[in-house]
Amino acid sequence: MLVLALDTATPTLVVGLARWSADRGAEVLAERALPSGNRHAELLTPTVREVLAEGGTRVRDLDALVVGLGPGPFTGLRVGIVTAAALGDVVGPVHGVCSLDAVGDGARSVVTDARRKEVHWAVYDADGQRVAGPGVDRPEDAPVTGPVVGDVRFADRLGRPVAAAEVTTAGLLRAATPLLGRPPAPLVPLYLRRPDAVPPAARKAVTQ
Repeated sequence: MLVLALDTATPTLVVGLARWSADRGAEVLAERALPSGNRHAELLTPTVREVLAEGGTRVRDLDALVVGLGPGPFTGLRVGIVTAAALGDVVGPVHGVCSLDAVGDGARSVVTDARRKEVHWAVYDADGQRVAGPGVDRPEDAPVTGPVVGDVRFADRLGRPVAAAEVTTAGLLRAATPLLGRPPAPLVPLYLRRPDAVPPAARKAVTQ
């Protein structure tokens, strides 16, 4: 099964092509991880083209897609999820996974930048199963345990070392393994926060 995986939940845009089977797992054929900041919309489609070209594959050759659902910023998540859904009209099933599940493996806590001086976090057991989160908190309040991986900039505020780690194609496929070959569920973004932009509480009268 040829699977295209993409994630736009963090400042690093991840796009990868993998061959997956239930007995052998995922073999990554091509991958790009680009520091993209807020340029996901600008970079995603060209990066998908590059990865498919490197893997010698066309969109119509794909069997499924996997997309990170966050948690992450509103705009970034929308770019990734909408793009995956559009490609799914050609490819077929699109499976969404928690992006934090694709960072590191084994027993760990994962932290990523949630902006506003906060982190997105999740905790995993020795089998790599998520046992707490995802959540969003100030680093000082995040209930992380054991080894911590993710964004090293928060080590001081967490009060413990953080091993650098990011979303990977292999991680996205690992998180999606229980879903592949099954009917896809609706793609529901993990925003965890209310949007910054809200409608005004009351309309102001317009005077001539």
